[in-house]
Amino acid sequence: MESVDIPVPHNESQRLDALKRYNILDTLPDNAFDDATALVSYICGVPIAYISFIDESRQWFKSEIGIGVSEVPREITFCRYTIMDSKLVEIPDTLLNDRFKDDANVTGGFKIRFYAGVPLTTPDGYHIGVLCAADHMPRNLNDNQRNALKIVARHVINTLELETKNNELAGQKKIAERAVAAKDSFLANMSHEIRTPLNAVIGFTELLAGTKLDQQQRGYVKDVQTAGENLLLIVNDILDLSKIESGGLSLELQPFHLKKALRHVYDLLKIKASKGVEFNLYLDAELPEIISGDQVRLNQILMNLAGNALKFTKEGEVTISVKKTAETDEDYLIRFSVKDTGIGIPQEHIDTVFQRFTQAEESTTRKFGGTGLGLSIVKQLVELHDSTIQVKSREGLGSEFFFTLTYEKTFHETNERETLPVNDLGKLRILLCEDNRLNQKLAQNVIEGFGFEIDIAENGDQGIESLSKNQYDLVLMDLQMPVRDGYQTTNYIRKELNSSIPIIAMTAHSLAGEQDRCYDAGMDGYVPKPFKQYELLEAIKTVLKKEPRSMKRPKADLSRIEETDRKKPGWKKEVTTQFIEKAPLELKELEKALKKSDFKTVLHTAEQLQIWLHLFVLENLSKHLSNIEHEAHRKKFTAESVDSMEILFCSIEEVLKDLKKNV
Repeated sequence: MESVDIPVPHNESQRLDALKRYNILDTLPDNAFDDATALVSYICGVPIAYISFIDESRQWFKSEIGIGVSEVPREITFCRYTIMDSKLVEIPDTLLNDRFKDDANVTGGFKIRFYAGVPLTTPDGYHIGVLCAADHMPRNLNDNQRNALKIVARHVINTLELETKNNELAGQKKIAERAVAAKDSFLANMSHEIRTPLNAVIGFTELLAGTKLDQQQRGYVKDVQTAGENLLLIVNDILDLSKIESGGLSLELQPFHLKKALRHVYDLLKIKASKGVEFNLYLDAELPEIISGDQVRLNQILMNLAGNALKFTKEGEVTISVKKTAETDEDYLIRFSVKDTGIGIPQEHIDTVFQRFTQAEESTTRKFGGTGLGLSIVKQLVELHDSTIQVKSREGLGSEFFFTLTYEKTFHETNERETLPVNDLGKLRILLCEDNRLNQKLAQNVIEGFGFEIDIAENGDQGIESLSKNQYDLVLMDLQMPVRDGYQTTNYIRKELNSSIPIIAMTAHSLAGEQDRCYDAGMDGYVPKPFKQYELLEAIKTVLKKEPRSMKRPKADLSRIEETDRKKPGWKKEVTTQFIEKAPLELKELEKALKKSDFKTVLHTAEQLQIWLHLFVLENLSKHLSNIEHEAHRKKFTAESVDSMEILFCSIEEVLKDLKKNV
């Protein structure tokens, strides 16, 4: 048998490496390449045009017109010769060409009589593929057509380069996102570990304050409450980092008594003042009584600033001054100042005091303590009010922090919270899913104090069993439980029990995005721990007044696929059929690898699944898959991955059911 002539470039190994670098082989259709192929066909006036790449054994078509196949063996291609050259190869009539006149694709096959091919050359000089124009009859190109082919070939390479750079950027973005996710995971876990015991401390203290106490006991209880609230402020400072960075922090504007709020801050902080420090609160006589604004954020700003001033001042004075500086028909401009005679800030460090985790000197942390978060959060909270904070300081002589905020005028009286919440809901039967014994006891006292009945389940499975046997009006759901966590339990209640019973998340997680995740999982309300009694009762009232929850099913969006199908008929059916066949297998492979902690296989399989999810615009499911990828990169799977896996299984099953009806 006569051997087939397969010319091989002298740099074949490096050429193949250059081709692999682009990750272009066996990829999905791309409009940019299809447009280039259409342009070549139009410019040259030919029925056949294609962009192809040559690997070890085949010619693979990224885009084609008039070919109708996705690949052919390398040994039967014209292009095996074109990649040997650096310039355009043009054959006006293949029957007059000694090399090609007896070729199978000339005498039969594609019946090529005219061929023009330009090597697709990388910036470092490797010919990885060919841009071609071909016809079933002889022809000659003019100079303009030849130049156009070369320009389009350069455009194809530029497109590849751009996509490679974009992929590199996407990779860097993923690394950054993983770092942020690792930080969020740390904050979430720390939040839960601190808030769980803190919930019990604050909750039982609140219950104790409602009993008969003598004056001394009441004083002790008040001190415990103050200490608990101060500890909660520290935890909130850390959590606010996540909320600020994600843009999830916003002002809640409500009428409040300004002077009363300022005196409350002063009363909380005066116990921190050293014996040699005079702590003062100066309020302008012209200050309005009631304004509309975010009292909680104002308290947080002043608690941080005045708390810092007291911490760094061992003798002298600390003064909070508040003055109305201007007034319009709608607003008040109010200047806040916190001034001290403490250690001051070195001039060279004034510009860095508002940076996160930064204090003026390293020795400051060792001597005075603190997280270095307070001033960073203060700065961003002031900016949230569309203002700026300024500082004047001299080392050894003290500091002054000051800012001006605009508050709306209001003529509505504030609604003071009642110390004891009022239940006007009548008798309710509530199921509590909670594994922590202290939190069980606290919730039981509070719920029974409202006049409701309560049953307790220590994990999700017990909760499901109770729901199957008994009638309840409401479920209070902890998120972190053994056996089956709050998300998995909610998913089972909604999909397997087909129940629309109101579910309120009660969680020590209080990170930005956690509340949205609870709602996405099918819960109706959200109460972060530690909770106040009135907060829990208000949440119960709110969810019981809601319309019954409608079951939201995930649904594929076929718009991208249908757009390609219009250009390439049959594409929709082909890709949908492949998804229906391959997705269940890939899911099983992913689950198996996850159980074995086979991180490499998890990442490989997840990457394949992500392509499907993006193709069918299943972005919410893609987020769950990203959770699994993130933990695989960290080489440590948690309950969150198991939860995400379960959601993917159930959701993709629903998607496939819908798609099968339309195939």
